[in-house]
Amino acid sequence: MQPSVDQVWAWLADVPDPEIPVISVVDLGIVRGVAWDGDTVEVAVTPTYSGCPATSVIALDIETALHKRGLEKVRIKNQLSPPWTSDWLNEDAGAKLMEYGIAPPRAAGGPEQCPCCTSTHVVRISQFGSTPCKAQWQCKDCLEPFDYFKCI
Repeated sequence: MQPSVDQVWAWLADVPDPEIPVISVVDLGIVRGVAWDGDTVEVAVTPTYSGCPATSVIALDIETALHKRGLEKVRIKNQLSPPWTSDWLNEDAGAKLMEYGIAPPRAAGGPEQCPCCTSTHVVRISQFGSTPCKAQWQCKDCLEPFDYFKCI
């Protein structure tokens, strides 16, 4: 029996992002759709940005997770339009990022507070962080550096 689309979505919610394993590919908002095409499940994925080095790993992780659930035929469709935006992060993602030590994206242009001590006295060290989608910031109170997930 073919699982429902909702069941496939639930399974995908357990697939971690390879760069930030505390959020799933669903939390990240890069899974844009799930549909059945006959006996093949098609998963539409939008990379966070063009050239993201994790794109192929994410596709493989999705395929592997669905194969483990008994789905033999899986097709990953790269959906480039519309382009991904940090607005697609789901409600749980911000809290998960903060708990992990990464300040979640904000439209105001920088982190609201330090993920380590919650101080609001933070400064940008570099526009470039541990990955291209993050910038490096530092707390002026606890002096800890931290990543800020850029608003894209």
